[in-house]
Formats: sequence, structure tokens, C-alpha cells
Amino acid sequence: MFTGIIEALAKVEKIEKEGTNVHFTFSCPFTHELKIDQSVAHNGCCLTVVAKDGDQYTLTAIDETLKKTNLGDLKNGDVVNVERCMQMGGRLDGHIVQGHVDTTATCTEIIDLDGSTEFVFSYYFDDVTVPKGSITVNGVSLTVVRSEKGLFSVHIIPYTIEHTNFHTFKPGTRVNLEFDIIGKYVKRMLAQQGVIS
Repeated sequence: MFTGIIEALAKVEKIEKEGTNVHFTFSCPFTHELKIDQSVAHNGCCLTVVAKDGDQYTLTAIDETLKKTNLGDLKNGDVVNVERCMQMGGRLDGHIVQGHVDTTATCTEIIDLDGSTEFVFSYYFDDVTVPKGSITVNGVSLTVVRSEKGLFSVHIIPYTIEHTNFHTFKPGTRVNLEFDIIGKYVKRMLAQQGVIS
């Protein structure tokens, strides 16, 4: 389990294909603390450390992961948001994040609000957002501002833009989404009761 509070940015050092799998090699400030078999969220996608060499570590993404996330878009030199799994007994500063990406979205608009920035995203998926509800964008725990069918926006403070890969976004950028787990369960239960379709 994760919290959506990003620890650092990791840089793509190498990408190798093997069949339908892709091995990604990254470097980040806490590489020396990582262990083989450890789970680390990369742009919100939980992946397992399979190798370490000096200040670099490697993960493997299978075809299913590449199809449902933006990891297949990565190029050498790109940066991703990284977070290690939550420690039991620690503070939950963001919200409950599983590291299971539901779908991708596209950034459609970036609006300067003279102190913060509004990022607008569109997506095609049978799920919902609610105003003031939680959403995870590229692993970042955020609060929904605008909420419409297939569209939502978030307001980002300068600190978050600087310390995540939001500073690389532009219209057309594809991001990973994980919808709020509580909202997903509520929706499933209501659908099973025939309250919603």
C-alpha cells in the first residue's frame, strides 16, 4: 500500500526489451536503500525491484502493465514519480493508494491561477470522480476540483510541481490514474443492488 506522497524523482537510465517484457533501469536518491523484491510505485504503478547495480536498479514490466499504464511511453532520460510502500504505523499523509493503475488519462489544459496551476485531464473509463474526492495522478495523491463525465481537474501548488514530474506535463501528456478505492467499492455495491448501472 502507498500514500500518494512522492519521495523523489527517478531517472530512466536504460530500457531493454525481452519478448513482451520491458526491463527499466532507473537511478534515484534512495537506490542504496532498496532491496531486491521490494515494491516501489513508479508513476503510481507498483513494480518489483529485480536487480541493483551501484546507484541504479532494475524493474520488469509485463505486457499487461505496459498496455494499461504510461510506462511504455518512457524514454531514456525521462523522470518518473517514485514512492516506496507505506510502513505500518506511519502517518497516512495522502490517501489509500494501492499502486494498481486503473487507466490512463490525457492532460488537455494547463491553467495558470497566479499562485497555483490547474491541470485538466480527460479519460475514457467506466469510473467516476467527485469534487473534493481523492484521485491519484502519476502516483500523486490529489484532490479533485472539477468533476465531469470523463473529465476532472486538480489544482497544484508550486512545491508539488517542482518535486514531481508535473513540471514536465503539457497538453497531450499521458498520465496514470488510480481512482479512490473506497469510491470503487461503493460504486460496485450500488451496481450490484441495481441502484446504478
